[in-house]
Parts: sequence; C-alpha cells; structure tokens
Amino acid sequence: MHYKTLGNSGLLVSEICLGTMTFGGKGFWTAIGSLDQSVADRIVARALDGGVNFIDTADVYSEGLSEEITGRALKNSGRARDEIVLATKVHGRVGEGVNQRGSSRGHIMDGVKASLRRLGTDHIDLYQVHGIDPLTPVEETVAALDALVQQGHVRYIGVSNWSAWRIMKALGLADRRGWVRPVSLQAYYTIAGRDLEREIVPLLEEENVGLMVWSPLAGGLLSGKFNRDGTGPDGARRVSFDFPPVNRERVFDCVDVMRTIAEAHEVSVARVALAYVLAKRFVTSVIIGAKNEAQLDDNLAATQLTLSAEELAQLDAVSALPAEYPGWMIERQADDDTVQAVLAARRG
Repeated sequence: MHYKTLGNSGLLVSEICLGTMTFGGKGFWTAIGSLDQSVADRIVARALDGGVNFIDTADVYSEGLSEEITGRALKNSGRARDEIVLATKVHGRVGEGVNQRGSSRGHIMDGVKASLRRLGTDHIDLYQVHGIDPLTPVEETVAALDALVQQGHVRYIGVSNWSAWRIMKALGLADRRGWVRPVSLQAYYTIAGRDLEREIVPLLEEENVGLMVWSPLAGGLLSGKFNRDGTGPDGARRVSFDFPPVNRERVFDCVDVMRTIAEAHEVSVARVALAYVLAKRFVTSVIIGAKNEAQLDDNLAATQLTLSAEELAQLDAVSALPAEYPGWMIERQADDDTVQAVLAARRG
C-alpha cells in the first residue's frame, strides 16, 4: 500500500479508501448492499490489515445505519483511533423537515453532531459536503465548515460532486477570509467516464486539491462480469441499480482492451480498471466498496499491478474523450514546440 498527502495538507491517506455504502442495507440502499455488523467487521479488519487507513461513509447511507456499523467496526478492529482517517459527508436529506437537507449552516451543524454520535467518535478527520445546494451561498457553507474545524469537531474539510467554478469559489473565499481550505474533492472518475479531466482535474492540480475517486468500476460494469449484450450475474448491483450513467459502447470497448491486458497479467478485469485509475498522477485515493472479503482482496491487489506505458497508452486511446470546446482550441493554441517542451519538463 502506498500513501499520499491529502491535497495541500500533511495528512497521509492510503491510495485505497474503503467505502461503506454496502453497510446496512436500509431503505433504498438495499440495492447497493446490505452487509450486517459481522460481515462489516471482517471487511474493515481485512482492509486495515492490508494497509488501508482511510474509511469513507456518509450520513445518508442506509439512513445513518452505515455510519453506526462503520463506527462499531472500527472499535471492534481494536485499532487506535489515531491510526484511522475517518471521512463522512453531509448534504443529503435525513428527515422530512424542510431544513433536514442541504449545505446551510444549520443543517451542517446538526449533521456533524448526528454523525459524531452514530460513529461513536469525538472527531471526524475529513468532513465533506456531499453535493451542490443551489439554495445556500457557498460563503455560508465554507464558513460553517471552518467553524467546525475551529471547534475541534472536524480536522479537514472537503467537497463532493461539485463543479469546477464552485470549487474555485470556495477556495477563493477561504483564502480571502482566512478560513480553512477544502483539501479534497470526492468525484466520479473511471476509464469509462473521464469527464473530470476537462475542467476539474486542471483545477485540482493547479490548486493542489486531492482527488478521492468514487465508483472507479462504473457501478460494477468494469468488473468483467457483464457482457456487451447486457447480460450479467444475477444479484449484481447494476441489475437493480443502473448507476452511474455511462456510454455502454465505450464501456465495452474499454472492457475488450482490459480483458486482453488482464489475461496477459493473469488478473481480473476489475484489477486492471483500478490500476488504470491509480496510475493517474492527479488521483490521491480510490474508494472501493466490497460485498465480501474475496472481492476486497482482489481490489486491494490492484495496488500491486503496474501497467506498462504501452498498456496505459492503449487504455487512454480506447477511452479518450471526444473533442469539446474550449478544450480543442486550448490544445491548438498550445501546439508550439517551446510550450510543449516546458510543459513536458514540468511533468518530469
């Protein structure tokens, strides 16, 4: 296992982060997973033994039950609290009241107290805003997060599923007001969906914001268990919960190439998909969710798979994004020998 600093901070996190969306299985979330406490205990313990020090959950997962199971699993693991980087999120609806959702100061203050209670801890290492709230000014949200850090309830702050301009606005407000900066973005990124590279990745690299990747296997479609004709294993997540949306032709074009690479390395297609994302320099940590220990072991093993430059080039080519303005104009105007030489030197 390798460790990286989370954005512009000194906090070291494992390149694999254990996601706990499969814990609990309450309400809508049964479509994703319904692991009980005993299975969650084994998965958390196995992940920690494999070098994972980063655990991610959210207040909405299984209507709060995921946080409760995660907190108990960490205690049952016997690991000291300071060995774990514990992350959770706030934003989604957690009740019927009109203010029991969103990114207002009120909801954030209520949310952190509820999460601390369910997790059974006195602090959250990384507290993330789980989505965009069109009703609440960004300034109010960032000010509330800063207050939580000053109060000691939260160590670091981050955002999830935010657009580039909103992230930059939050960073600018933090710098101007002397508030704590968001250190990370949690976002969807996979070989089957590289949209993040258009605007958000350049922002993250310029501002030194860490990237936590969710759904690197595109909701299981990159596991190698699904076929181009739509058939797949019974009970698989994509059968009951077809998310995130993807271009299926592109997905299976990628799978065809990955299958050849997987056979050459004698590994699973899923392991190749994870290794591809881990190889990207702008990725800090990849969130994996597991329904059993065998799946967890295979995912963890992706950290030991090194793809060759030729293999990475093949995967880049088959998954390339279609040209889009202003990207194609930026590339055209940067097509200068001097500019390209300097950029190449910067990349090392």
